[in-house]
Amino acid sequence: MTSPHLRLDRLIKRYGAQAAVDGVSLDVARGECIALLGPSGCGKTTTLRLVAGFITPDSGHILIGGRAVERDPPHRRQIGMVFQNYALFPHLTAAGNVAFGLEMRHLPRAERDARVAEALSMVGLAQLADRYPARMSGGQQQRVALARALVIRPELLLLDEPLSNLDAGLRVEMREEIARLRTAAGITTLFVTHDQEEALALADRVAVMDRGRIVECATPAELTERPRHLFTARFLGARSVVEGRVEGGNFVAPPLAVRLPAEAPARPTHLVLRAARLLLLPAGSAPDLPLTAAAKVQTATRLDDAVHYEVALGPHLLRVRRPTEEPVYPPGAEILLAAPQAAMSWIEAFENA
Repeated sequence: MTSPHLRLDRLIKRYGAQAAVDGVSLDVARGECIALLGPSGCGKTTTLRLVAGFITPDSGHILIGGRAVERDPPHRRQIGMVFQNYALFPHLTAAGNVAFGLEMRHLPRAERDARVAEALSMVGLAQLADRYPARMSGGQQQRVALARALVIRPELLLLDEPLSNLDAGLRVEMREEIARLRTAAGITTLFVTHDQEEALALADRVAVMDRGRIVECATPAELTERPRHLFTARFLGARSVVEGRVEGGNFVAPPLAVRLPAEAPARPTHLVLRAARLLLLPAGSAPDLPLTAAAKVQTATRLDDAVHYEVALGPHLLRVRRPTEEPVYPPGAEILLAAPQAAMSWIEAFENA
């Protein structure tokens, strides 16, 4: 079996009595991109700073290419880092910023200039080599920061909330740019984000963190289709989680009752309903689907090409997302909520304790 390129082994970092990172273990394959996803204060940035060498773990190990580096200073780890605020030197041009790491490594001038030109060309900024950061847009500064990280040909690329300072349109553009550059360079990448859309779009796997621990690590498809942990299901907002019990082969959460499929766990405690796969039909409809129930629209909000609903089904308030070309139901409308099997997944919460 191939050894991981990056291994985090039972990392712990405490601040007083509080464990900011509490026994984090993670294997990252060469060329793989892993997102650390979670709310503020969950430990994701502290984990990234441990890998970068800006702070030292209280216990545990960090191995890059099989070599333990947890006691090495940052400059000995061959890591490229892109900070949330880009951290460009204001007195240096784009080329000067990109060259900085190469100068610290004492590369000959000719090789340094060639690699700087190559890196700026890679991010589409060759024409701005002599421009200073103050005269660049946020997106251009982000590209310079990426070029500076990539030019040293790092073993590992670390990104700390790389898109959080950009407006929505530019964020999508830069997300695609980062994906392109990372794939082209084939660099093992670890990045921190609180934005689930960003994590699911960029990462090969997503490590969901809560209170200093990784609660679940899986591919974007696995997390969205079949989250195994209650925290994951609730944190990924485009779904609803309903608590219930098993009675006679049915999952029951009055007034909802669903026949358990063969692939469901034996004793599920929660039903997860994916918002984009739920259906809203006229009251009185009778589709042949596993879940159908009379419900009432509470809110209907149009966003881009979808209508985002909150629908009351007894005491349960469920999220539903439907395309705008369908009939739009106003608040107060009595409807039928329906779900195909693909809209549902199941969690046994006691397995995640």
